Amino acid sequence: MNENHILKIASNLSVKDWQVRNTIQLFDEGATIPFVSRYRKEVTGSLDEMQIAAIQEQLAKLKEIDARRETILKSIEEQDKLTDELKERIEKAQTLTELEDIYLPYKPKKKTRATKAKEKGLEPLAKIIMKQEELNIEGRAEEFINDEVPTVDEALQGARDIIAEWINENERARNSIRRLYQHEALIESRSVKGKELEGIKYKDYFEWQEPLKKCPSHRLLAMRRGENEGFLKLSISPDEDKAIEILENQFVKGVYDVSKQVREAVKDSYKRLLASSMETEFKNSSKEKADEGAITVFADNLRQLLLAPPLGQKNVLAIDPGYRTGCKVVCLDAQGNLLHNETIYPHQPQNERGMAMKKIDSMVETFKIDAIAIGNGTASRETEALVKKIRFSTDVRVFVVSEDGASVYSASPVAREEFPEYDVTVRGAVSIGRRLMDPLAELVKIDPKSIGVGQYQHDVDQGKLKDKLDQVVESSVNMVGVNLNTSSKHLLNYISGLGPQLAKNIVEYRKENGAFKSRKELQKVKRMGDKAFQQSAGFLRIDNAENPLDNSAVHPESYHIVEKMASDLNCQVIDLIKNESLRKQINLESYVTKDVGLPTLNDIMKELAKPGRDPRQGIKVFEFAEGIHKIEDLHEGMVLPGIVTNITNFGAFVDVGVKQDGLVHISNLANKFVSDPNEIVKLHQHVKVKVTEVDLARKRIQLSMKNVE
Repeated sequence: MNENHILKIASNLSVKDWQVRNTIQLFDEGATIPFVSRYRKEVTGSLDEMQIAAIQEQLAKLKEIDARRETILKSIEEQDKLTDELKERIEKAQTLTELEDIYLPYKPKKKTRATKAKEKGLEPLAKIIMKQEELNIEGRAEEFINDEVPTVDEALQGARDIIAEWINENERARNSIRRLYQHEALIESRSVKGKELEGIKYKDYFEWQEPLKKCPSHRLLAMRRGENEGFLKLSISPDEDKAIEILENQFVKGVYDVSKQVREAVKDSYKRLLASSMETEFKNSSKEKADEGAITVFADNLRQLLLAPPLGQKNVLAIDPGYRTGCKVVCLDAQGNLLHNETIYPHQPQNERGMAMKKIDSMVETFKIDAIAIGNGTASRETEALVKKIRFSTDVRVFVVSEDGASVYSASPVAREEFPEYDVTVRGAVSIGRRLMDPLAELVKIDPKSIGVGQYQHDVDQGKLKDKLDQVVESSVNMVGVNLNTSSKHLLNYISGLGPQLAKNIVEYRKENGAFKSRKELQKVKRMGDKAFQQSAGFLRIDNAENPLDNSAVHPESYHIVEKMASDLNCQVIDLIKNESLRKQINLESYVTKDVGLPTLNDIMKELAKPGRDPRQGIKVFEFAEGIHKIEDLHEGMVLPGIVTNITNFGAFVDVGVKQDGLVHISNLANKFVSDPNEIVKLHQHVKVKVTEVDLARKRIQLSMKNVE
């Protein structure tokens, strides 16, 4: 374990070095982030999931720097140029940028103007010029004329080429220009000539300029997308004269002719080498920063979506609405199993409204339906209106459910495996119904990028995006916990310590042996070792288990503590769960040991109070305004109910029931300054908005939440 890494991470995250050391030790032993944050609070000093994930991320970055350091040392050593001083500088370098700057003069490169000049023997002349002491530089240059260098001008040009490369590879020069870029670089966007009409959606950036350091991530990613699609040209640069002046102050020492040679070399070095090198560096670093911003937005949205309120285990009728091809209807039991499917045609061109209403009423009666889920796509509002006209004999709640990703699921190998005998329309309707029952269990089957809550998700680093989203899914699944006897292998896959193979083995064990009766029985599953059991057991729940703790977040390793508490009070564990007055008699201090402290004991007490409690909120029915079905129905000044469908850095998108989401810009979210839209709104939040602008041509709706009750 690298002690320097520990100290650096502790300093960066403002935590104690022992907390970092212990956390890294747990990772080395194969522990996962959810397990460490939930069940090793004494070891980490109660670090939360975010801090633990940050330690893991920073450690990975430091290891990446170390790997690059080793490669550079090996390369320079093979060139026989590694001095003790150089080795020390490389070993002390703290960042990849610093390492690359040190390595640049030694980096194997293709033939450059400078290397060609050196081959012609002009390096000594370059050194003479750099000293800037020679009064007759042209006279000295004549000494270097030969067959390959026929004139004084060519000798001086070659020497300047060598000097230009020296300046480009000079660490101090690079750092000076880097600072200028950091503070004063402008990002400029221009349209590609002749492509203005084709790239009209990027019109805002046809003539755009702003300081790079102030450019928000969404704008930078939008411009880069325009550049990648061939409609925009981007450049990043500070004032050229200022950059050259900085370098001249550093390298030009006099006013003689020889100093003019250096001045020319400085200009050439900046324009030909340094500027493009720095532009590439800042294009990459600004893209990396923008990616981080966009990935964070996506991760926050995905977490909210995964933890959206579930209806729970109820019988559900789900409808995937449509016009010409009809509405696909499915009936699901409380476990999400498909009981029945058929197609109704209540809308144009068939308009079989009466028959459709009778069929829905009959299905509700036959399958004892508790709730109806309607997809929010084509014909959603009309289908919702139709369903609400039916007079059911029982209380049936009607919900409109997001279809984002349902079509991706229905055509996926996962859906084909679940429903091999049904087509995509049936699978899509099933997904809509199950998403109402338990969004988390259903959404884990879909690539998060298809769920529709991102911001330029296809433009960011896909590896980093996948890692972050996987982490969010894993965190959400383990926070809620899953039912060991009903969860799909796709859901089990995200449980701490399991993975695809063990998840599959658990499902196969269930098929062969019936429902699990205890967590202990997990150890009979093929390939379930002690480590996997330790990491996963606390997040797996068993309804109606013989041991009530098997349906709680109390880890099996702590069962003995609860049993001791019950024994000390002359009662059973179940009595502790049911009887609050018994729990109040427990003095936690008397159960503290060297391994178990108050953080774990407090968690145990919370679980005994509400074992297996779902941390997600209860679901609410939402209703759009009547008579509002299409964008043409909107006019300025209207105040409407809406539901938040997506959150970005620049505001929130809200569905008001017209098949086109409106934007509440960040400046219109509240009657105060807002720096982060997540401070004001959450995904699927029910809000009231005022229509401020309707652009029918571009199908854009501007909304405001200011001064709206």
